[in-house]
Amino acid sequence: MGDKLVRATAQNGSIRIFGAITTDMVDKAVKIHDCAATAAAALGRMLTAGSLMGAMMKSDRETLTLQISGGGEAQGVVVTAYPNGKVKGYIGNPSVDLPANSNGKLDVGGAIGTNGNLLVIRDMGLKEPYVGQVPIYTGEIGDDLAYYFTSSEQTPSAVGLGVLVGKDLSISAAGGFIIQMMPGASELVADLITYRLQEIPSITDMIMKCMSIEEILEYIFEDMDLNILDSLMPSFECDCSRERVEKALISIGRKDLEEIYSEGKDEEIKCHFCNSSYVFKNKEIGELLRNI
Repeated sequence: MGDKLVRATAQNGSIRIFGAITTDMVDKAVKIHDCAATAAAALGRMLTAGSLMGAMMKSDRETLTLQISGGGEAQGVVVTAYPNGKVKGYIGNPSVDLPANSNGKLDVGGAIGTNGNLLVIRDMGLKEPYVGQVPIYTGEIGDDLAYYFTSSEQTPSAVGLGVLVGKDLSISAAGGFIIQMMPGASELVADLITYRLQEIPSITDMIMKCMSIEEILEYIFEDMDLNILDSLMPSFECDCSRERVEKALISIGRKDLEEIYSEGKDEEIKCHFCNSSYVFKNKEIGELLRNI
C-alpha cells in the first residue's frame, strides 16, 4: 500500500477531513536522520501532521512550519510543509530513545516534554508570516495540534497520528487524520465522531490490516455521506541547493565571512533537513567576499 493523502468532507460539508498513509515518507526521513525508535515516532508524527496541514493551504505560494519544543531529550522537532503534500523536517536529537510509557507505547510525550510551546508559522507570501502558538498540552503531538486548532483557530478538531516502528527501526506503518467541525456542524454529530474515535483501532493497526486511507475514513464516517474530494502523494523532499547555502553564507555578514576566510580553511555546511553536505573551498569563500 503506497502513501496517499486525501481531502474529504462528510455530513453535507459540515465536517472537513484530511487523512493520509505516510509509511514510505516517514521511513525515508528516519533513515536520513538515523533515528532511534522514540525519535522516529516523534519525527514521523510531526511529518505526517505537516503533510496533512500543508494540504489545508489555499495557495501554492504558501508554506507552513511546525515547531514543537518542550524541553525534553528530543530537543525539539521542526517540519516545513507545502501545499502539494511535500514535507521536510528534522529532530534535534535523533538518538533519543525512552522506555515505553504506561500504555506500552513509544513515549513521544516524554521525549518532547511539556515545558514549552507548539508553534504554527504560516507564510502566505505576505510581508509578515502568521504565527500561532499554544503551550504544549501533552507532547504527544496529536493532542497538541487538536488543542491548537480549537484554541487558536476556533475550529474544534480531532487529530490522530500514528507511527509504528519495527524491530529493525524501519517504519512498519505511519499515518494520520485531521477531522474538523465547520461552523454550523451539529453537536450531536460531533459527539458521535468523538465516540467513534474512542472505539476504533489505532490508525497504525488499520494500516497494518492493509486498509487504504479511503477505507479507514469510510470506516470512521460510516452513514455520514463521506465525500472524497481529491488526493495527493505525501513525500519527504528537501529543496536545499548549493545556491541556497551560498545565499545563507552571504547572509551571515561580511565580518563573520572574513573571519572564516582568514582561518584559511574550507567550510562545510550541512543541511539540517536532509543532512546533505556542501563544501566551500577557502578560495570560493574569498570569491564570495569579493562579490558582496
